[in-house]
Amino acid sequence: MKNTTDASIDTKPTSRRQFLKGGLLATGGVAASTLAAPAVLGQSPIVIKMQTSWPSGDIWMDFAREYVERVQQMSGGRLQIDLLPAGAVVQAFQVLDAVNDGIIDAAHTVPVYWYGKHKAASLFGTGPVFGGDATTMLAWFHQGGGKELYRELTQDILGLNVYGFYGFPMPAQPFGWFKNPVTTVDEVRGLKYRTVGLAADLMQELGMSVAQLPGGEIVPAMERGVIDAFEFNNPSSDMRFGAQDVAKNYMLSSYHQASESFEFLFNRDFFDDLDEDLRAILQYGVEATSTSNTATALDNYSKDLRTLQEEHGVTVHRTSQEILDAQLQAWDKLIPQLEEDEFMKRCLDSQREWVDRVVFYELMNKPDLALAYEHYFPGKLKL
Repeated sequence: MKNTTDASIDTKPTSRRQFLKGGLLATGGVAASTLAAPAVLGQSPIVIKMQTSWPSGDIWMDFAREYVERVQQMSGGRLQIDLLPAGAVVQAFQVLDAVNDGIIDAAHTVPVYWYGKHKAASLFGTGPVFGGDATTMLAWFHQGGGKELYRELTQDILGLNVYGFYGFPMPAQPFGWFKNPVTTVDEVRGLKYRTVGLAADLMQELGMSVAQLPGGEIVPAMERGVIDAFEFNNPSSDMRFGAQDVAKNYMLSSYHQASESFEFLFNRDFFDDLDEDLRAILQYGVEATSTSNTATALDNYSKDLRTLQEEHGVTVHRTSQEILDAQLQAWDKLIPQLEEDEFMKRCLDSQREWVDRVVFYELMNKPDLALAYEHYFPGKLKL
């Protein structure tokens, strides 16, 4: 071990409290006496290496930066997050394994990206739509038993060395980008289509051929003819990676991914070793960022949708009732298959119980916002 009195070491941040708590104290009296003096090293920030599943230019990197800023300010600089884009350490779909193995300390991702480990991952954001939106289902995670089921899946069933926190209830994801507008099930049957998670199973039920690709690979795949149509998430992300350059018909509204939230993953050993107040900042910083992300999303998604229409010649459609009905019927076929797994059956039962009670209140209480919008901005909606 290097001499801890070296000033060049005192000024460098450390990424592990184990280095302070274990490494120095384990060396005995000399290190202990050094720490008993003015603790310059002890004041160094803890650096958290966090990789996202997003390309560096994606708006979701901006969302992740909002978390970084809040954590660093709330911790008074004791925590610093080294935020990295997809591919910096591992590929977009590999961040869970990297956090589990301690290769990175944390990740900003979505659970559907590790759906290959267990299909139940998709239930925490991109599962069947019983009537609740993303806000409803994020509330299920926090208050309806979802958090406990997530812990059971990650730690008991899969034996993962991670904690996960959820934030930012996303607007429902569009059906996606098509070279020609589609209004019937016959028109989508046979198309090669990009999506992820259980949405892949859903679209296969509609007769599509599905490729599961990370965001950065979508446009190149469309250009090469590997796919005919695709969805990613939102107008801002789609515009930034050039969706408008390979298709001009944007179909909004869908039941394939209507309730997703971000997943903030942390290596459990790393997280447990932090002081209690720092753990609280990391956890509840997710809730604070959820509000900020929502405001940022509504601002940017709406502006970028207008830009796509006015500057890039994109035609915006609302997905037809026929296709939406077919999606629900496809979920009806998939759900009994999913429920053959005992854990997934418990998750779906929990979600149905929550939606049955909560969405009854939401729908009965919510006024007809489309009616009010049409009153003040007549002729714009094409529902």
